[in-house]
Amino acid sequence: MALEHLLYAGPLLSLALLWTVAVVTPGPNFFTTAQLAASCSRRHGMTAALGVATGTVLWGLAGGLGIKSLFSAAPALYLAFKIAGGCYLIYLGLKQFRRKPASAGASNGMPGEPGRSLFSAYRLGFLGNMTNPKSALFVATIFATSMPASPPPLLLALAVLTMASLSFTWYCCVALFFASNRMAAVYSRSRKWLDRFAGSCYLLFGAHLVANR
Repeated sequence: MALEHLLYAGPLLSLALLWTVAVVTPGPNFFTTAQLAASCSRRHGMTAALGVATGTVLWGLAGGLGIKSLFSAAPALYLAFKIAGGCYLIYLGLKQFRRKPASAGASNGMPGEPGRSLFSAYRLGFLGNMTNPKSALFVATIFATSMPASPPPLLLALAVLTMASLSFTWYCCVALFFASNRMAAVYSRSRKWLDRFAGSCYLLFGAHLVANR
């Protein structure tokens, strides 16, 4: 039994390396976490990171249970999921262009949305991850590359835990960095243009998903 568990080290290491590359590549999750941390608070950014990690758990389980086979067997399902995810990102992008400037009298002098709840931040992180079909296919590809065809329950649990831990750690670091006083001050001075930049990125991500079928 101990030898069998020792054999898990190789697949888990391969999965961790591949997932690290995927996580640190900037995408919708990065912009959501960074913006919430800079515009609201460190807690909002870290709560969004928790939402992203929760989505990672679900995608990891789906990857281990063969979501790639499901999408291959039902391409219309993947297409519908892809279009829905793209439309959600476009919606987020349009919201960035419609955001109102921060009020000058905001409490504690911080920019952003003092009325945004932590649950709202969690929801944004979670939905941003779950509505990205590229996450699903990348997870499926990683499992196909580094995991056995039918991973044992313990190996699957360790793989999902590894992926969620890496996601949460990275996006917490993003939140801590963008919630620093210096970054908050930069965001406060340049909020209009930074919001438009983030909105443009969301629109590009969304349009790319919808257009590339």
